[in-house]
Amino acid sequence: MSAAAGLKAATVKHPDAMAPLIRILDELRETARFAGRDDLGSRLNMVHARVTDPRVRLAVVGEPKNGMSTLVNSLVGASVSATNSDLSVPVIVEYGPEPTATLVRQTESGRTERHSVDPLDPGPALATQGVVRAEFTHPSPLLADGVVVMDAPGALGDNRTTWSMIAAADAVLYIGDAGAELTMEQIAQLQRIQQICPTVVCVLNKIDLHPNWSHIQQRNRELLDVAGLGFAVAPVSAALHRQAGLSGDHQRDIESGVPQLIDHLRDYVITRADAVALEAAVQDIRLVGDHLAVTLRTESEALRDTRRRAELTGQLVRARDEADQLRQRTANWQVALVDGSTELMADIEHDLRHRLRSLIRDAEAEIAKSDPARRWRDFGDDLDTRICQAVEENFAVAHYRSMELSEQVAAKFPADNHTAPLLDLRLADPEEVLRHVQPLEPLESAKAGVTQQFLTGLRGSYGGILMVGLATSLLGMSLVNWYSAGAGVLLGVNALWDDRKNRKLRRRAEAKVAVARLMDDVIFQVGKESRNRLRGMQRVLRDYFTDIATEASRRADEALRVAEEAYGKYGDRREERIADLDARLRKLRVLRAEADGLVAE
Repeated sequence: MSAAAGLKAATVKHPDAMAPLIRILDELRETARFAGRDDLGSRLNMVHARVTDPRVRLAVVGEPKNGMSTLVNSLVGASVSATNSDLSVPVIVEYGPEPTATLVRQTESGRTERHSVDPLDPGPALATQGVVRAEFTHPSPLLADGVVVMDAPGALGDNRTTWSMIAAADAVLYIGDAGAELTMEQIAQLQRIQQICPTVVCVLNKIDLHPNWSHIQQRNRELLDVAGLGFAVAPVSAALHRQAGLSGDHQRDIESGVPQLIDHLRDYVITRADAVALEAAVQDIRLVGDHLAVTLRTESEALRDTRRRAELTGQLVRARDEADQLRQRTANWQVALVDGSTELMADIEHDLRHRLRSLIRDAEAEIAKSDPARRWRDFGDDLDTRICQAVEENFAVAHYRSMELSEQVAAKFPADNHTAPLLDLRLADPEEVLRHVQPLEPLESAKAGVTQQFLTGLRGSYGGILMVGLATSLLGMSLVNWYSAGAGVLLGVNALWDDRKNRKLRRRAEAKVAVARLMDDVIFQVGKESRNRLRGMQRVLRDYFTDIATEASRRADEALRVAEEAYGKYGDRREERIADLDARLRKLRVLRAEADGLVAE
């Protein structure tokens, strides 16, 4: 069927063929609820949604950089999947008469929002925070045939989103590189994929870049055969297909292998949609049925044990005791965190002040030993180094003390080896914290000019000449004579000496004041940074242990609820429960046989 056949995609799964399967799934879901296996019920819900969808869901998966997004664009015939991008957002493409693009975004409150964007350039919108899925419609011939293409994000590994998309798919395209044969890890991934979705096509992309792709194709077939995987191996070049579409070169398009891949999908997936859906669903039914049988059989055997009721009673008592003990132990963790954080902040501030006061005492002792003006710059550089070291050590102490606080709060919880994600309070670059600190002030009285020294000596010598000259004038000598001149020289030298001594004392006092001001600035700036980091640490611990306390209480309440339900259901109604379990086991065998019969037909 082509795109012109209608305004909606073709229905390739017939409701009549799916009706028996849907009935079996509904009964299995009821049995899963009866057994308390919500996990199996969720898987059956996914299978039910896949079966009731009249279209074929095709998941495209593989390792990054293998051209998955480029191949999706080639299959669809439009740029719906971002290439050369680190964005890991699932892309769903289905048929529509006009190209559209919708982003599904999850807000911080958990609410889901849908936003329409430009289908020709959705890349910038994909970078929006909170986008969880991108949905496109396009009038593509393949999509019109009843196919929904799902581009799974990132590498397989333990990516839950990718494996969920595989579980929701009718068929899987596993994209590999035509330049390298399958590794053992990839073979293991394919075996796991087959257990979830049995219809798989291995695609060798980028054959235009690797001339020896045919050898890789043959080798991959051998490896798949050895692993018991009878998958087709299709060589393609999505880039070559794109170039052929732009130039209209039909021969190059055939060489790309993409048309052959699309024909293979039409022949072996789309036209066999009912059989493909039945095969995948029956495989899920077998797996879920086996798990349910084990669960029901285990419970039935346990209830037949005469000691079971006593065990249930003991389990209920233990659950109540453990819940009470947990509530008592975790009741005061917040008090321990708040008190410990307050004490930690006070201790770290005291440690900082103590270290800086020690530096002040050492600096004052060094200033008192010599004239600070002689090496004031070197003194300042050395003091800055010691301040950086003291600040770095103070933050290191804060880090290790915060680790101790985390362990003290963790001790209020059961020993589950919880490791809180602490902030690293240690400084990688102390100068970054100290860059707002003003430098050590220069000494204003460091030097005396020649004129000032001359005037000081002149004032001292003038007093000596005048005093001695007046005394000698009584003996009839002139005011200025050898005695008065000598006295003037001696008093002038003494005045210079006293001035230098006073200046040194002033420089020492001024240096001590400069050091004190510097330390006050350091305490102000570093103390603010230290408090900010400690408050951040407290918030991290508060949020972390709040989650732990909530989860611990939830587990305790859940264990108590399960114990109470188990006692209420089985303690007094053991025989009735055993009869129900046996009936469910017989029903499971019947459903399993019916599912096997659907595939055999």
